[in-house]
Amino acid sequence: MKQKEIHPALQPYLEGKVILIDKPLEWTSFDVVRKIRNITRIVKVGHAGTLDPLASGLLIVCTGKFTKKINGYMGMEKEYKGTFTLGATTPTYDLESEPENHYTVDHLTAQQIQAATAAFTGLIMQVPPIHSAIKQDGKPVYLAARKGIDVVLEPRPITIYSFVIEAIELPIVHFKVVCSTGTYIRSLAHDFGKSLGVGGYMSSLRRTRIGEFSVNHAMSLLGFESEILQMKKCLEGETDS
Repeated sequence: MKQKEIHPALQPYLEGKVILIDKPLEWTSFDVVRKIRNITRIVKVGHAGTLDPLASGLLIVCTGKFTKKINGYMGMEKEYKGTFTLGATTPTYDLESEPENHYTVDHLTAQQIQAATAAFTGLIMQVPPIHSAIKQDGKPVYLAARKGIDVVLEPRPITIYSFVIEAIELPIVHFKVVCSTGTYIRSLAHDFGKSLGVGGYMSSLRRTRIGEFSVNHAMSLLGFESEILQMKKCLEGETDS
C-alpha cells in the first residue's frame, strides 16, 4: 500500500515514532493498529507483542521507519498482573469459553498456593494454548481447535523471572509475573491450577511493563486521538498567523 500525502503535523510519525498505548478490554491488538493508522494516515504501523482481547495494558505501537524496531521490543521481558480462578478449567484457558470441570478449593491453604509457584519459576517448558494464533501448516491453530480438530503443540522453553502471589481470595488468586517473550499467561494459569489438583484459568490480565516501558506512561486511544487533533490545530494556527 502506497503512502499518501499526510498532514504536516504528522510528518514525525512518518519518520518514525514509538507510541505507548493502554489497550482497552475487548480490542484486539490489530484493532489498535488499525485505529492509529486511521488517525495518523500512516501506512506503516505495527505493534510489538500481541495482547488478547480479554487482556488490557501496555501495547507498544511503532510507526514509519520505527517499525524496524519491533522485533527488538518484542524480545524484551514482560510484566503482567491479573487473576487466576481456581476450581475449574476452560477450553481456552481464559473466559473466552465457559468454565467446566468444577472442583472444590476449600481444602487449599495459602501456604500450598504460594509453594506451588516454585515449579513455575526459572527456565521451564510450556505448552501454548491450542486456542492461540500459533501457526501449523500456515494456519493459526485456533481455527482447527474451534472445529474440534485435535491440535498437538510441542512444549517450548520460556523463563519466568518472577511469579508472586499478591493476594488470595479463593477461588480468586491475584498474581504478578515477570517473564520472557513467548510466555502464555493463560497456559500458566491452566498449569498452575493443574498442579494444585483443582484446575484453573486466567480470569483477568493486564500487561504493566515491556522492558523499560511502563503502562504508567501509556495513553488511551482517545487521549492519543486528542493529542493528534491538538497538534494539527496548533500547526494550522501557526500557519494562519
